[in-house]
Amino acid sequence: MAVTVETLEKLERRITLNVAAADINSEVESRLKKLARTVKADGFRPGKVPMNVVAQRYGYSVQYEVVNDKLGQAFNAAANEAQLRVAGMPRIEQKDQAPEGQMAFDATFEVYPEVKIGDLASAEVERVTSDVTDEAIDKTVEILRKQRRSFAQRAAADVAQVGDRVTIDFEGKIDGEPFAGGKAEAFQFLIGEGQMLEQFDAAVRGMKSGESKTFPLQFPEDYHGKDVAGKEADFLVTVKKIEAQHLPEVNEAFAKSLGIKDASVEALRADIKKNLEREVKFRVLARNKGAVMDALVAVSELDVPNALVLSEAERMVGQAREDLKKRGVKDADKAEIPTDIFKPQAERRVRLGLVVAELVRANNLQAKPAQLQAHIEELSQSYEKPAEVMRWYLSDRDRMAEVEAVVVENNVTDFVLATAKVVDKSLPFDELMATANA
Repeated sequence: MAVTVETLEKLERRITLNVAAADINSEVESRLKKLARTVKADGFRPGKVPMNVVAQRYGYSVQYEVVNDKLGQAFNAAANEAQLRVAGMPRIEQKDQAPEGQMAFDATFEVYPEVKIGDLASAEVERVTSDVTDEAIDKTVEILRKQRRSFAQRAAADVAQVGDRVTIDFEGKIDGEPFAGGKAEAFQFLIGEGQMLEQFDAAVRGMKSGESKTFPLQFPEDYHGKDVAGKEADFLVTVKKIEAQHLPEVNEAFAKSLGIKDASVEALRADIKKNLEREVKFRVLARNKGAVMDALVAVSELDVPNALVLSEAERMVGQAREDLKKRGVKDADKAEIPTDIFKPQAERRVRLGLVVAELVRANNLQAKPAQLQAHIEELSQSYEKPAEVMRWYLSDRDRMAEVEAVVVENNVTDFVLATAKVVDKSLPFDELMATANA
């Protein structure tokens, strides 16, 4: 019998499902008999509970399960016969009237949309490149030196200067009253490294050990502490200790301490360059991929199934709760997080996913085995034991699915960049890193 599909609005469809009451009753009876073999009840031996008692206790739940199973089978059969690609779960409601001996239900659901990808040749995409310069390597060397610096206490007559680590007591007041977070003892910070507000940092410079000073400080309007943002405070600071920092020399010993096999400065810089180039490659790819995806969304036309958007938003709520849990937030799994706040992002993700899937299908951009292998090998090179990392990826389906998704996105990116109007832009190393971190 042909399935009648009613179009409601955009992607929403409705079909009527008829299930024979006799089939439901027969299946319910069969399941109750099977259940009676193991069910326990006071006053009866196991397996000897009368059927009327079993039916009274479990009849409703068993019938509910049977009806759901029958409806699921009927819906899948009807959707397949009508060649429908169903998006999300159907909403099923029982009808008041039904043919004799049957139960009738309306199944309302959404279908996947037709995706129309416009003329990619007319789309403009910015493609960035970036190089690892000697200056970038120098900065990385300085970071490594600072990570291994040591400190020695200065003489009593010495004053605090940029690069020194100072230990201080301080107390701040606003209109003569202390405020939360405005007091500390034996507090340490490094002068000139942005760990404190500039006014506070500058006030401590030039002070000697044992010296005290009072100075005003204007909190910025956008200060993270809302109670003091935009207000002026008076701080009393006492310097307890001043320590000068010592940075290790960049020599063979320094290279050896970093695990460089050749233990030479040249090998150290080469290793740093290799690592930075790998990082630059991934960040450039991520940026260009983002530009490609924006262009794809802009030239594509489709209706987005609400069911998929809601499902994605709920998944994002779950991720948010999991993040809170990892941060140690109590009862994170019960946190009230409105689904609506994720809907715009969820809608974009679903839209983009549908567009990418259509582009992949239409242009045979699926991930090839050789591409998966190459990508895993590249990922593993940044670890101490690449072979173990490769086995770690290859031994798990979920991890391989993640790798496949990345490779497919890379294929899509290459395809669009080869088709669209590309505007090349060279991005300074520092700007690339700053943008990616932001």
